[in-house]
Amino acid sequence: MLLELTDEQRDFAASVTDFCTKEAGSREQRDKLTDGGRQPHSLDINRKIGALGWAGIRVPEEYGGAGGNHVDMCLLLEGTSRGMLPIGGIGPTLIVGNAYAHFGSPAQKKAVLGSIVDGDAQAISMSEPGAGSDVAAITCRAERTETGWRINGQKTWCSNAHYASHLLLVARTSKEASKHQGITMFHIPLPTPGLGMRSIDTMGGREVNDLFFTDCDLPADAVIGEVGQGWRQLMTGLNTERLILGAMMIGTAQRAFDDCLTFITTREQFGQKVGQFQVLRHRMADLATEIEATRLLVYAVARLADAQPDKVLAREASMVKLKATEVAKRVALEGMQMMGGYGYATEFDMERHVRVTLVSTIYGGTNEIQRDIIGKTFGL
Repeated sequence: MLLELTDEQRDFAASVTDFCTKEAGSREQRDKLTDGGRQPHSLDINRKIGALGWAGIRVPEEYGGAGGNHVDMCLLLEGTSRGMLPIGGIGPTLIVGNAYAHFGSPAQKKAVLGSIVDGDAQAISMSEPGAGSDVAAITCRAERTETGWRINGQKTWCSNAHYASHLLLVARTSKEASKHQGITMFHIPLPTPGLGMRSIDTMGGREVNDLFFTDCDLPADAVIGEVGQGWRQLMTGLNTERLILGAMMIGTAQRAFDDCLTFITTREQFGQKVGQFQVLRHRMADLATEIEATRLLVYAVARLADAQPDKVLAREASMVKLKATEVAKRVALEGMQMMGGYGYATEFDMERHVRVTLVSTIYGGTNEIQRDIIGKTFGL
């Protein structure tokens, strides 16, 4: 890699690689941990990385975490994604942890950040059937009661909720002139009365859920941060959220490249290794260049976020999400094409890389939205 890392960071990245090889280095190990790929997240593995101090990579030291920066986080996520470690819930968990670290009360921080350090998963719920890319259009309602708040409404596409220890809910507490006002974050331990859940079948197995709130009562101190300031609070987490997605996808892109390289250097057709044909050699050269350039972008923005922690890097963070997911998708699709029928077979991992990377261009703000954000930063 062309990255400039400290000796400590290089050792950390190497340790992550070694752990992934030991715990999930074979297809048989991964299938056993994930019920044949149907459960993308293994709580047992996540708790093992918790015991190593990695699950709390971004949790402040005062709450038992490592107090690491964005570069450290990206090294962990790139390494575990490249190693195909079955901890699919780590992305939303880190997003939730960032929000609590910035806006949670001392009691909320102790509960949630401590849970993250131990290796538990967390969930965040924003999307609704009528509010996907337009998150500010949410209608799930939180109304004041004598003792706190009552939640009614439906949420959808909620990752991790079926095994998370806590849910960060984004709900509407008032109707204002601007739809971006009157939104509030809530802290909900799971399970909780009044919250129903239904799995959504997807190509990736059981990843996401519909949530149904029916007179779900929360105490007054369930508010995270300030009432009505949920949108502003969400915006402060965009740097972290998009770096999480970027780092995970650059790791997945590298793994898809590695798997394809292994195949084309062993597969023979027409009397030679298929990788020796110029068309594949040039295609791999292009993909390797794209991966390396994207990796440099991800870590450059990570360093920028560390240097300017209070600045929302709207353009740069959106570029990370856009570029990393598009490159990962391209590498996986071209990898499948170069492997031919074997790339489509479930016996090999390439078909999984395709499924994982296709959806990456949708979640966390679709890539169409990212392009729109980038364009607006140029006054367009």
